[in-house]
Amino acid sequence: MVMRKWPDSPHWEFDATLLGTDEYGTWVGLTRGTPLERPGVRQTAAADHVCLIPDDEWWLATFYGQDPERPFDTYVDITTPVEFDGRIFTAIDLDLDVVRGRSGRVFVDDEDEFAEHRVSLGYPEHVISFALTTTADIERDVRAAVPPFDEATSAGWLARFRSQL
Repeated sequence: MVMRKWPDSPHWEFDATLLGTDEYGTWVGLTRGTPLERPGVRQTAAADHVCLIPDDEWWLATFYGQDPERPFDTYVDITTPVEFDGRIFTAIDLDLDVVRGRSGRVFVDDEDEFAEHRVSLGYPEHVISFALTTTADIERDVRAAVPPFDEATSAGWLARFRSQL
């Protein structure tokens, strides 16, 4: 997985295990301890988790299950649609994130970063529009636990991933 910043600067990179696809998109898994790197930062995944890469959507979602070491329950990055070259998934992170914390509280994060970058990095108007609309839609769906943002959908993929370890 390769995440970039607008228009094409390095951001997060990490390896993941391809799990399969369903009606929501492609699922990949990461184990606790997987290296996560971006320029100047190297850390490791705090818990096993799965990521959903939807087809032609402006987001990527990460689901942590009930691991006591999880940083969040759900973390949705607002991105450009993901490109896949047969080996690497690549998207441009557009700053905004929809988060369901461990307490169940849902919030939008990094609105200040988005406001700054839409000007300083020159996000085109159509990118701004898609990012804002997608953020509102995802926040609504995460709050309402609409699949795939319900616990059952990601729990099934997380169980499948852990059974392969």
